[in-house]
Amino acid sequence: MKLYNYFRSSASYRVRIALALKGLSYEYVAVHLVKNEQLGEAFRALAPSQLVPALVLDEPGIAPLTQSLAIIEYLEETHPEPPLLPAEPLGRARVRAIALDIACEIHPLDNLRVLRFLVKDMGVSEDDKNRWYRHWVETGLETVERQLAGNAATGRFCHGDAPGLADCVLVPQIHNAQRMNCRLDHLPTVKRVYENCIAEAAFSTTQASACPDAA
Repeated sequence: MKLYNYFRSSASYRVRIALALKGLSYEYVAVHLVKNEQLGEAFRALAPSQLVPALVLDEPGIAPLTQSLAIIEYLEETHPEPPLLPAEPLGRARVRAIALDIACEIHPLDNLRVLRFLVKDMGVSEDDKNRWYRHWVETGLETVERQLAGNAATGRFCHGDAPGLADCVLVPQIHNAQRMNCRLDHLPTVKRVYENCIAEAAFSTTQASACPDAA
């Protein structure tokens, strides 16, 4: 497999974590978003959205997989051990809800193309752009804190005592929040789960600083 991704992309990091948890090897192909490599014709042929990540399977004639959560669900279905989703339907729904609270409610508001539009097209200052970023990340993570805190299903990780889909999505968002100096001290359960995750090799060895294109 080939994973087209960018070291600072939280969506890419989600997939790197999932691949590591599954014990799957892949070729790392860097697509530098700041240099606009994702806008080139070659990458658009792989990913019509011109977004990372894209996973190219070894099987000829199979279109590349895009969208991080779709890729992770594919990995879960084709390589079910260790599981990233609980066995029972209610647990699966809870885990997906936590993941979607981050992937759909936080991430789209603070990704690179949105921040670029705010500055370049709308004339928003760097200070106001950063204030936008911190507002949506901090308030979005407050929702995740409410999802986790006081829920009996929350264990060492978002759901139970083994890392899963929700953790694959949470950790990259926390990394970005830390890089942008977001306030996190009001999120004790989120911070506890994050610390448990990052102590695991699948999370630490795939983080941005460990990537070959890190700069």
